[in-house]
Amino acid sequence: MKQPPAPIERTPGTVQRRITRWRQGRVEETDDWVAEEQPIAMTYNGRSFAVMMATPHDLEDFALGFSLSEGLVRTPADLLAVEVRSLLEGTELAMTVAADAHGAHLEADGQRLLPGRSGCGICGTRQLETAVRQPGAVHGDVGLTHAGLERALANLQQRQPMNAATGAVHAAAWATADGEIALVREDVGRHNALDKLVGALRRGGIDPASGFALVTSRASYEMVTKAASAGVTVLAAISAPTALAIELAKSAGLTLVGFARPGSHNVYTHPERLHAEASR
Repeated sequence: MKQPPAPIERTPGTVQRRITRWRQGRVEETDDWVAEEQPIAMTYNGRSFAVMMATPHDLEDFALGFSLSEGLVRTPADLLAVEVRSLLEGTELAMTVAADAHGAHLEADGQRLLPGRSGCGICGTRQLETAVRQPGAVHGDVGLTHAGLERALANLQQRQPMNAATGAVHAAAWATADGEIALVREDVGRHNALDKLVGALRRGGIDPASGFALVTSRASYEMVTKAASAGVTVLAAISAPTALAIELAKSAGLTLVGFARPGSHNVYTHPERLHAEASR
């Protein structure tokens, strides 16, 4: 007797929805996997800071990476506790930070009072001077080769289960200098994916300057700011950088690579970290 097909295992960060599919003149009712997206409220010592639209997965990484990249804590040790609260409207990341951390002294005028949409890194910022933050200088020579970058690119697609299931999310990966991918985080928002990656690096005790970051998106200025703030020295993106991203990367000492595709890539700033072959 013919056995029924085995149920498809759910990939974290995805949900199944009923759809009507049209293909080559045929219509069928079927189930499809789509990416989860919901409001994630970020609160610090009981005070609201922002609501980000994100994929509700790897939230502890998100809490730490977001806190570091937004300057709300200086070090992982400043984030004392994270409580993930499931609410009717979404999820709250209730964070407790050290008394001397910036996140412990939020004022109403400095808050993000609007939600951060999945494609937006600064939605809700109310003042121009807080919209663009100049990251501090990064240090370190990772000694990356063009072949190492190619290797990471070739292997990244196999490390994106959410995107394989839905085709709707970005990934941020961290690779060693020889192109071995060690960590990948996915999210509907490119900046959320990078925050999650930063959080995973710091929680795992990995030095961000000992490898490089690779993102499946454009390299907009907030991606450069987040990467440099985390101590990443090389950021490679599969799409284009913006002019502001290039200027910020140049002044921060960060190597910025764009249009990273099989067989080619453009180096926009500090090309000295990329070598034709590994140094002996």
